[in-house]
Amino acid sequence: MQLIAITREVSASINDCELSFQAREPIDVAAAITQHKSYQRCLSELGVRIISLPAEPSLSDAVFVEDAAVVVDEVAVIPIMGAPSRRFEVESIARALKPYRSLKFFVQPARLDGGDVLRIGRRVFVGLSRRTNKEGLVQLRYFLRPHGYDVQPIAVEHCLHLKSACSDIGDGTLLINRSWVDARKLSEFNLIDVPKEEPDAANALRVEDTVIISARFPKTRDRLERTGFRVRPIDLSELQKAEAGVTCTSLIFNDAPIG
Repeated sequence: MQLIAITREVSASINDCELSFQAREPIDVAAAITQHKSYQRCLSELGVRIISLPAEPSLSDAVFVEDAAVVVDEVAVIPIMGAPSRRFEVESIARALKPYRSLKFFVQPARLDGGDVLRIGRRVFVGLSRRTNKEGLVQLRYFLRPHGYDVQPIAVEHCLHLKSACSDIGDGTLLINRSWVDARKLSEFNLIDVPKEEPDAANALRVEDTVIISARFPKTRDRLERTGFRVRPIDLSELQKAEAGVTCTSLIFNDAPIG
């Protein structure tokens, strides 16, 4: 099996993106496009096959494809996203996923962003945030439970998504900012705390044996490398002005479903 990453090109309207916890700063669109291409190249060099969708000019946040679906080995779940301005993003993502997975669709009043879903094996934690509600948790559990997944809620505060506060970096280890997530729910895992000076650094992406993190967080990189992880920093500084992290701009899954 090979890993596939669905990505989407940066919209020229990205400066109109949704923001919840960050102050708005001007985004250099050309630089954001260059950084996004470097991100795609990074994934490709790590053995991931890229499916790049064209930009959606009227959908400012559409580059952040992680939020538009939850993909496991057996099924893809298409949510109703938390921000009304983003809900049209799911249509093209569903079309891109259809050749690879059977699709399940949320119904009202459920709300969920994929960035609030942290899957660790058969454990699935759903962050209850500004973008994801209890009905979203219930519907995701309904779709995943028949495939053997244990779906549990976890409280998130002071940040956009669960994966802003916590990421699976493999080997039973999570990178975490404990001030943003209820770490008591994660006590069975080995927890590596991000430095206090780098509170946004908990969003990381493990691909094969490499952990991708933002180049803005050198202290976190040092902490991970001293723990034995292979780290690849990447510059996403312009996209991070849109409240993004390294997981946000790809939707990664195995090319061959189970069953």
